[in-house]
Amino acid sequence: MKRYGPEQIRNVAVAGHGGVGKTSLVEAMLFVTGAIDRLGRVDDGTTTTDFDPEEIRRKHTINASLAPVEWDGVKINLIDTPGYPDFVGEVVGALRVCEGVVVVTDARAGVEVQTEYVWARAEDRDLPRLVVVNRLDRENASFDETVEMLRRRFGTRVVPVHLPVGAEAALAGVVDLLTMKAHLVKDGKETVEDIPAALRETAQAARERLMEVAAESDDALVEQYLEAGSLSDEELARGLVAGVRSGRVVPVLAAAAGRLVGARQLLAAITRLLPSPADRGPVAGTHPRNAAEVRVSPDERGPLAALVFKTMADPYVGRLSYFRVFGGVLVSDSQVYNATRDKNERLGQLYILRGKHQEATPQVGPGDIGAVAKLAETGTGDTLCSKDAPVRLEPVAFPQPAISMAIEPKSKADEDKMGNALHRLAEEDPTFTVRRDAELKQTVISGMGESHLEIMADRLRRKFGVDVTLAPPRVPYRETVKGKAQGQGRHVKQSGGRGQYGVCFLEVEPLPRGAGFEFVDKIYGGAIPNQFIPSVEKGVRKALEEGILAGYPVVDIRVTLVDGKYHDVDSSDIAFQLAGALGLKEAATKAGLVLLEPILNIEVRVPEEQMGDIIGDLNSKRARIAGMEPQGDGTTLVRAQVPQGEVLRYASDLRSLTGGRGSFTTSFSHYEPVPAHVADRLVAEAKRQKQEAEGSRA
Repeated sequence: MKRYGPEQIRNVAVAGHGGVGKTSLVEAMLFVTGAIDRLGRVDDGTTTTDFDPEEIRRKHTINASLAPVEWDGVKINLIDTPGYPDFVGEVVGALRVCEGVVVVTDARAGVEVQTEYVWARAEDRDLPRLVVVNRLDRENASFDETVEMLRRRFGTRVVPVHLPVGAEAALAGVVDLLTMKAHLVKDGKETVEDIPAALRETAQAARERLMEVAAESDDALVEQYLEAGSLSDEELARGLVAGVRSGRVVPVLAAAAGRLVGARQLLAAITRLLPSPADRGPVAGTHPRNAAEVRVSPDERGPLAALVFKTMADPYVGRLSYFRVFGGVLVSDSQVYNATRDKNERLGQLYILRGKHQEATPQVGPGDIGAVAKLAETGTGDTLCSKDAPVRLEPVAFPQPAISMAIEPKSKADEDKMGNALHRLAEEDPTFTVRRDAELKQTVISGMGESHLEIMADRLRRKFGVDVTLAPPRVPYRETVKGKAQGQGRHVKQSGGRGQYGVCFLEVEPLPRGAGFEFVDKIYGGAIPNQFIPSVEKGVRKALEEGILAGYPVVDIRVTLVDGKYHDVDSSDIAFQLAGALGLKEAATKAGLVLLEPILNIEVRVPEEQMGDIIGDLNSKRARIAGMEPQGDGTTLVRAQVPQGEVLRYASDLRSLTGGRGSFTTSFSHYEPVPAHVADRLVAEAKRQKQEAEGSRA
């Protein structure tokens, strides 16, 4: 593929809800441009951009994938993105490096959850967009109804530039309202003809509406339209370009990717209407040492600035880093500076990617996208630049994980490999995190949804040969005492030879919530020698960590050592440790023990019409509603406090209740006593697990 300047490049994310035909549309554009010679199908697992074995098996996109094409002297870097909410990190990464978005909708389903999500993210980044109504050849497909739904949801700036010729199985092509010609497709071959007589009146009315919207983008065009009552083809095109790039106009195109209907017209619209890197102009960065603003221009003679927006982990070739060059030129086999990590980085061979196909290239210029393997110091979100002119570009703002699961290796061999493999996957996907919970003795992985975590577990097996199981993470319950009591700890063994002798008397009492643990020494007169008092405290601390009621740590307790006995010969450190543990257990049991559960602050943002379902569901989870605040955009923010144990799968519950339109965040608030009926169940479960563990050891 030849080199293109920034004014001849279009970087475009193809995004939308799952199952609307985004991958098929990208495949159609690859085919009609000659980039591939055989049209692949998602159902057959033969498409260019869905090449991962997991994507082929599941028949939907999981990873954002590059698919550059050449059309009319322009290089279009298409990025095929996933449509399911578990993989929104891939969408966010793609939008960060694009100047435009093709939002794909289904001609039967219309506006769906991810349509709204992609639209909102494009608005946040001020990205021009085109909408494609795809699958018009399917039964019950309706272009007009879908356009009306788009206008109701996104406003009157949404306007068709195409009309379909025919409907459902009889779909024959599209009418281009800019040229007022019909583009008919039969057996993959396209012909350009006059508009069929039955559509001429409808097409003329639609073109007049398009003129009105396009004229509004330019004062001179408004005057021309008012005076003459129409615009020339050239004026209409000029107004449409200005409207799209300013965000005042969102054109709607028609397509049926499987039949190649609309693919060429979409390529022409991307080329003519969406901006190039040169059109978008300089981007802002910061100096890594003094945080001063640095402007990066898409100029190959300027200083280098490239952003790594995606990392793919492979057990054989290592990490493959996808980057977008914003300024300067990135050259193969050169040294660059990682301004994010303050490290020098050696580059190997650079590649232009098309799906899994890699084409070696000597350099990647401004505005273009490429990849490089085996970077030692660089991860997703890092900026590569020249050390003489350092700059740090805005990293990708990935969403926070929404759900966590405990992950356990199935064998010792799996355990040895699991840590490194998880680290590699976390490098690949910033929405996937790994942590070791020392208290609960679990490795916890977090992601955007259950499917996300299941796919990560599958990747562990397939890519790294690590077999694992997933389960809900344990809840960090606590235990504490309800009252004040005393207990004796006695560890005495004297049966020939040196014995063991340690006796202590302990008093326990509750402390305010969150106070932790306090040990008080009230020994007088040498009842216990000074050297053994730390031994008692050590035994007490160990017993507190192990728990008494259900095996959870005991907190918010004061333990006072009030008396004891010792033996000149047989007393020892270990004897008083054991005595301390026994005394703590007796005193705490007399004082009465209660389980504490972690309470979370939760904020749930949901559509107003689903408020009742959300409140009812939260109440069933023992939540206390603290307030509801309308957000002014048709959603309401619900604030509540809820036990952590009740919301371990809340991401899935909320998605089910709201069709994916709800979102939530949580933060730790405090601990409070568990209701009796819940505590009884937890204690019984803890005893059962302890018996099973003892049985397995026996």
